[in-house]
Amino acid sequence: MKEQQKETEQNIEEINDETVTEQIETDVDTLEKEAEVDPQQVEIEQLQSDVKELEDKLLRAQAEIQNIQQRHARELQTVRKYDGQKLAGAVLPAVDNLERALQVESEDAVTQQIKTGVEMTLGTLVQALRDNGISATGEVGETFDPTKHQAIQSVASDDVASDQIATVLQKGYMIQDRVLRPAMVAVAK
Repeated sequence: MKEQQKETEQNIEEINDETVTEQIETDVDTLEKEAEVDPQQVEIEQLQSDVKELEDKLLRAQAEIQNIQQRHARELQTVRKYDGQKLAGAVLPAVDNLERALQVESEDAVTQQIKTGVEMTLGTLVQALRDNGISATGEVGETFDPTKHQAIQSVASDDVASDQIATVLQKGYMIQDRVLRPAMVAVAK
């Protein structure tokens, strides 16, 4: 019986060895099949990765172009808004001189005719300035605003309240919301 038992144990060992060997061979075959990579599949995966990367770059480039277009539109709008600023700055001294000329008293007919011509010229210039978005600032009684007015002096005044313009020494001008020249004023104490 011992012999039979030994024989049985040997048979079991042989069967186990064969089973293990078969299992190992099966696993090796499976791994070899998995390890075999189709070169076309690798290329397809690489191309798909490249396409995703290029799509991302395209989206970023499109966003950048859109941002540039928006920035350009804003800058163009600003340029158009303040287009006449340089010309207006050059014309304002002429307007001031015409206003001073009108303050001169005229008694004879010739001087009165000249004064009428100056009034017409001044009116035309002022209208041209208004048509281009340029307006005068600094009226008597207006509240003093340091962003629009330049205080030359403080004066006691019964005509206007404190911190209001008592006298305008030189008109100020604005183009849209930007100050071309601040008004020179005397402010009531």
